[in-house]
Amino acid sequence: ADSTPENMLIHGNRLKVHNTVLIFPEGPVDAGKGLWSWWTDGPRQEVTVQGFLDYTKGIIDQALDYIIPKVPENRIRTCLWGFSQGGAASLVYALMGSHPIHKVASICGFLPEISAPKNPPQKPATILGVYGLNDEVVPAFLAEYALDEMKNQGHPLTVRETDQGHELKSKNLQEVSDFFNA
Repeated sequence: ADSTPENMLIHGNRLKVHNTVLIFPEGPVDAGKGLWSWWTDGPRQEVTVQGFLDYTKGIIDQALDYIIPKVPENRIRTCLWGFSQGGAASLVYALMGSHPIHKVASICGFLPEISAPKNPPQKPATILGVYGLNDEVVPAFLAEYALDEMKNQGHPLTVRETDQGHELKSKNLQEVSDFFNA
């Protein structure tokens, strides 16, 4: 599927999560051909990943400004999920972001070329990682590497290896829903 807000809404609204405010941001970097990205590839990737962290902090800040007056702050848990680069973005924010993240679900995700986190989060996020052995875009070894790195950084991890390609399936959405509701 192309990177469009409509696709994000369709898949996101198929999640069955309880007591949740869902936010559907789109990457701010124009990747051309109507596609958007969270960072640029290539030699400036690490710099643009930092820009992604700042951008995402702003999104979470705005969401908390909206939610905190309505819900006791001690009951708010920030969770992230995504498919492909969205999964990568969720993993990167859990590794390097400034807000505590409760849970992350990454479907066909990976990690970009980044340095080890300078200040790892004080409380690790619980991670669900789903990847396909037949993924032609994010090969299984890249997804496995990303999930191993999360585990090595102290994040509790559940891994689901499937035979799927580079796709988001109904079963994946059910697994994400169950993971976030647990």
